[in-house]
Amino acid sequence: MIARDGPSLRKSFPIPAVRKIIHIDMDAFFASVEQLDRPELRGLPVIVGGEPKSRGVVAACSYEARAFGIHSAMPSGRAQQLCPRAVFIRPRMARYREISQEIMALFHRYTPLVEPLSVDEAFLDVTANLPGEPSATRLAERIRADIRAATGLTASAGVSYNKFLAKIASGHRKPDGLTVIAPEQARDFLAVLPIGKFYGVGRVTEQKMLARGIRTGGDLLRHSPQELMALFGKSGRFFHDMARGIDPRPVEPVRVRKSIGSETTLATDIRDLAQVNAVLREQVLEVADLLSRKQTGGRTLTLKVRYHDFTTITRSRTTTEGFFDAADILAHLPRLLAATEAGKRPVRLLGVTVANLYDEREARQRRGRRIRQLRLPFMELAFQGKK
Repeated sequence: MIARDGPSLRKSFPIPAVRKIIHIDMDAFFASVEQLDRPELRGLPVIVGGEPKSRGVVAACSYEARAFGIHSAMPSGRAQQLCPRAVFIRPRMARYREISQEIMALFHRYTPLVEPLSVDEAFLDVTANLPGEPSATRLAERIRADIRAATGLTASAGVSYNKFLAKIASGHRKPDGLTVIAPEQARDFLAVLPIGKFYGVGRVTEQKMLARGIRTGGDLLRHSPQELMALFGKSGRFFHDMARGIDPRPVEPVRVRKSIGSETTLATDIRDLAQVNAVLREQVLEVADLLSRKQTGGRTLTLKVRYHDFTTITRSRTTTEGFFDAADILAHLPRLLAATEAGKRPVRLLGVTVANLYDEREARQRRGRRIRQLRLPFMELAFQGKK
């Protein structure tokens, strides 16, 4: 049985000042599963995602495909241009989840402090572990060997004293690699690390840093917290600490869901608002159903629109009343849509998300005291006049 009570687990496994954290990251997971199940694909550039003639994108790709410059989230059509002989395969999420569950169960043989980040990666706090092994490096090797023996797949591992460094380390010698960053090595390691490799530094932030001469962790060290916060807001303090190897975040066995949403990449670009409304209506109903099943609601509604040229914008609204059902969402969605260029520019992707979710107790209280008139779904009425 997998324990889920995070706080009680921490009482059973007290964490000393210097922790031992392992980050396990499966190598090209989706594509590797396809090559595992279909041996004829081994050694070939495999792309898991939408077909090149569709509006899909690359969900994952094998290392053979990556050699051509292909990466996740790339349009499938572009991927085919880079590698015309690539093999495209539709995702089989049920199969990936099946193997993921097997791998996660394996982790729990070593420690109850397992924090999954996705189906193919997780943090493990092995400071105090079930086998009683004092060496996190030896544990990482054992775990990687167990994964290969149980599934036939390879995984890379990073070992360090916090989550940030362990995650960086796991990607340092991919695929099928192991990297250890000891406390006394962290400063030198980070000093030469390209700024784009730092956790939380996306493409836009990276460009902003490069423009200011911040190219490595060593460059970050020359800036005070106040300077970085002036440049990057609250994230500035985070970057300041990361450059010094400071990351006190614990491995959390229970991850709190922060949002519930639905997103659709359209088969063809659409400009007609009636079509946009139809897609949004289905997404609203899906999100409302998920909120109902989870017995929760959220404070913030976000509409996401990606245009034909891949420009992506979001429009959000936060209310004190919250969003609990389709009527709540539909009461505000038209205003968010009106703040976009949908209907004027072709749209290729739409998404509706309810975020800032209430905790279980507050959601139950708010749902229980809500007395409201029955409102019928009125997408057509709500969008009336926005032609």
